[in-house]
Amino acid sequence: MSGAFVLGDWGTSHLRLYLFEKGEIRARLHGPGTGTPGNDAGSILAERLALWQNDCTIADVTLCGMAGAPGGLVQAGYVPCPADPVGWLAGRACTRIGGVPVAVMPGLSHRTPAGVPEIMRGEETQIFGAIALDPSLAAGTHQLVLPGTHSKWVSLSDGVITGFHTCPTGEIFALLTERSTLTGPDTPGRGSFDKGFARGMERANEPLTAALFESRAARMLDTMSRNWSHGFISGLLIGGEVKTQATPGRPITLIGDPTLSGLYEKALDAIGCKARRVDGDAAVIAGLGLTREKCP
Repeated sequence: MSGAFVLGDWGTSHLRLYLFEKGEIRARLHGPGTGTPGNDAGSILAERLALWQNDCTIADVTLCGMAGAPGGLVQAGYVPCPADPVGWLAGRACTRIGGVPVAVMPGLSHRTPAGVPEIMRGEETQIFGAIALDPSLAAGTHQLVLPGTHSKWVSLSDGVITGFHTCPTGEIFALLTERSTLTGPDTPGRGSFDKGFARGMERANEPLTAALFESRAARMLDTMSRNWSHGFISGLLIGGEVKTQATPGRPITLIGDPTLSGLYEKALDAIGCKARRVDGDAAVIAGLGLTREKCP
């Protein structure tokens, strides 16, 4: 397909759009997420496309993430696992914004053997993109981890997503560090985030509620910094997540933000798991690139 086109990842907090022309990223735009109060998704997208349409003709747009959730741009449901790229593509929803065809990719759903429901929206794009970037993931069985607000632990078999489990570790971290008294005021203290993370990792085998209070008590009695306290909670949460989800010694593929992936890599290394990384932005662009079929 010739001409310019747009790929985008629209989450609850942020919108990221990439304008492609002649196979390369020509420009990028950011915007508010679908969860921002008072914003209309259609208007937000139309405004941003208009900024580019002054200079070029946009043939089509493809979006993943919360653009397909209720309150987003258009509802795109969930494709049940096991899921491959062909089945995922068949579940897309189509609309038009400012006369431009827009395809919105669906999420994935899964039920554990015990019947527990699981959903993802956006991560599946990164997974299929990671396979495109690293074809070795298309053969055999692999465990993938996508750290984030709702971290996903994914089972992959010959390029097919067979199931996954969600740990809302990032959301819990945000709630504890921003809306609780556990980390205290931003007053001077000693100790870095990394030192706190290491201490949290040491206590990750303990029950969470019993270990958490050290983040506050260490500030009061040992003059530890708020940054140390944040690191402690992060190490406690990530360390506990990894210990319950990973098999010691099994290789893991991490897909996501380099900084957050680095913290998970430390936790995985502690239990003998060798991790390799795939950049999350590169994976989402590669995944969206698989979907380039125009909506009517």
